Amino acid sequence: MATGSSTVDITALLLRLVLLLATAFLAGTGLLRPLVGELSRKVWITVGALGGLSAVLAVVSALKVDVNVLALVVHVVLALAVPVLLRRPSAGRWASVALIVLVVLETSLGGSGIDFAVDTVYVAGAAIWFGVTLLSGAEWRTTNFRRGPLSLTIGGLLVLAGVVQLGLSGIGFDRRLYETLFGVALIVIIVLPIAVTTLAGFLLRQGESRVYRYGVAGVALGFLAWSALAAVPQPTPLPIPGVPLLAHADGSPLLVSPQRPGRNVVHLPASAGDDVSVGVEGGLIGKAFPRPGAEGIWADVDLPPGRSDLVVRKGGRETTVEVDAGQDAGPVISDADAPECASAAVGGLLANRSDVLKSCPADALSAGDSDALVKLVNFLAGRKPSGITLVEDKSPRGIAAAKVVRDTAAKSGLPVQADAGPNTALLVTAGWADGYVAMTRAAESQRLKPTHQFGLYLAPWLFNGPIVNSVASSSLPLRFDPREQLAVTYAVAVHNAFGGESPTLAGFHNWLGDQNQTVNGEVQMFAAAQVNAMPMYPNEPHAPGMVMNRDYAGQWVPNGTIVPVSNVLR
Repeated sequence: MATGSSTVDITALLLRLVLLLATAFLAGTGLLRPLVGELSRKVWITVGALGGLSAVLAVVSALKVDVNVLALVVHVVLALAVPVLLRRPSAGRWASVALIVLVVLETSLGGSGIDFAVDTVYVAGAAIWFGVTLLSGAEWRTTNFRRGPLSLTIGGLLVLAGVVQLGLSGIGFDRRLYETLFGVALIVIIVLPIAVTTLAGFLLRQGESRVYRYGVAGVALGFLAWSALAAVPQPTPLPIPGVPLLAHADGSPLLVSPQRPGRNVVHLPASAGDDVSVGVEGGLIGKAFPRPGAEGIWADVDLPPGRSDLVVRKGGRETTVEVDAGQDAGPVISDADAPECASAAVGGLLANRSDVLKSCPADALSAGDSDALVKLVNFLAGRKPSGITLVEDKSPRGIAAAKVVRDTAAKSGLPVQADAGPNTALLVTAGWADGYVAMTRAAESQRLKPTHQFGLYLAPWLFNGPIVNSVASSSLPLRFDPREQLAVTYAVAVHNAFGGESPTLAGFHNWLGDQNQTVNGEVQMFAAAQVNAMPMYPNEPHAPGMVMNRDYAGQWVPNGTIVPVSNVLR
């Protein structure tokens, strides 16, 4: 059975559960103490032992995990105060209320008002049940407090709180409810109070005290399960067919796209290492390799219909990741465009959207990119090169982009050619793989002889670290400034979530979703360059706060920079 996490400290969890259970019994007894007369010696000893146990376990738990020192001191003082204040019931009641609040905070599953309210109902209800149980042998004073009907009320509240918690968990009634420790705990939280409430209904006529004595075991187990929820992380969401899957394997993020039957790409960051193999359990396991124009490592995997396990091997270690390809066929994705398509999927996943992948950026030329290319060609026409060396591909976007370039250049009398020349400008409208190859060849040509002296230019979708860093400097038309807040925020999100990778334009647009208009400004020419303005040795003294690591989160151009080099293009 999965726990939902590989990092649950069983010893610390057991210590925590015993501490909270002892504290709940103690607090419930102190809370109800004003309603009974003289206590038996057995009750005195039991309450004293519970107070000492709660205080000692609180101190021991502080040695196992980091806790707030002030909260620890308050807990110890209250735990020791409740037994002492049994002779002063009114004061003891308030100490018990404070102790119950501490238990609620200890078992709290989240920060919302609903979470806190549900925690309060479950903890307070269980504590009252425990208190009635311990005080069942005492003489109850004449009061409106009727223990029998109260058992039905408490049981019903516990069931209601459990059902609400099930709804808040997001698990619903899927298989995580019985395949994970978190789900089993939810079942215990709901089922045991139902059984206790049913039992209480049968026993009411046979003696009220028996209701609590027989039901306390079920309530205690339910309370332990409730307390464990805060320590056991929720299980990961189930894979959704057609929605690219972002998971983790042996500490590294992993992307499966498009998660449909047949050919899929599996992507891991470069930080995962170079000795990674991926495949379906029971099938071929293939090595993951870098791809031109893309960061990290990639593997092609054929997924069968329905659920299966993806095997990820790193060195001598092996991890499995559950996938669900469903039954329907996915979009047709060319091998060259698969990495860009996968990067677009990452943007949506980081925005917490579960969108089925139906198309890829290379499937069509957007109106915004078409307009940017028109303005780029007009910008080049103003510089009067001898011609434009165009690198295109056969994707729908590439075909449309090449037509826009040729039509716009023809209006300006600017030749478009396939061959390079000394006075030409290179313009690449192909996809990532062909774009990367074109730029590396241009860089090599420029080292050997004068080539493309009017510059190297990229279509907007080629704004990707490996491509722009394949040359010393390149330019491209953009509608947003990569140094502004939203762009940097996305760059940091990708860096943190996917092993230090840099962002892509496709992922950024998908991450923005409905906010795309906020960065859909006027077109400007930006230049990307590999720059290190202040080289320093690693151990050389530098100013306090000065960032010396060039590979920090938030960069769109790894180890480089990008700046505007023109006014708005009209």
